[in-house]
This record gives sequence, structure tokens and C-alpha cells, in this order.
Amino acid sequence: MGHVAREKVKLLHRLRRLRGQLEAIERSVEADQECVDVLRLATSARGALDGFIAEVIEDHVREHLLDPRAPPADPRRAAAEDLVEIVHQYLRR
Repeated sequence: MGHVAREKVKLLHRLRRLRGQLEAIERSVEADQECVDVLRLATSARGALDGFIAEVIEDHVREHLLDPRAPPADPRRAAAEDLVEIVHQYLRR
């Protein structure tokens, strides 16, 4: 079973929230809302998508790049954790 399948429920919840946010943007455009309101909704949706991407990348790193038999002090484990943190920080901007 792949890591996406194991995290399927969590990922689907994120995607459903994202869909709701996109629908809210669509409704605000249809209602001719102020551009600042549309932009706030859009940046919120972008944040949700970035969170989804970060989650999939983190799962991928942990599943495919880390050796589960490696000791906790393995420098590759620390490097992978650093990479995950950098991805999260990058996508939060």
C-alpha cells in the first residue's frame, strides 16, 4: 500500500476544504465582490493548496527517502527532517 493510500482520508479532507474555498471564490466573483475580498479568499485557498502539497511531500520523504531500519542518530534522518521543515517553511510564505 502506498503512502498516499494510507493518508487518503486526511488528504481527501484537505481537498474537500480546498474545493469549498474555491467555490467561495467563484461565488464572490459572481457576486461582484470587492477585489480585496476575492484576493483574501484566493490567498486562503493558496495556503490550503500549499498545505496539501507540503503534506504529500512530507509523506513522500518519510516513505521513500528514509530507511525505517536506520538508527535515530543517522545523519540522513536529520537531513530528511530538515528538508521537510524547509518545505513547510517555503510553502507558508
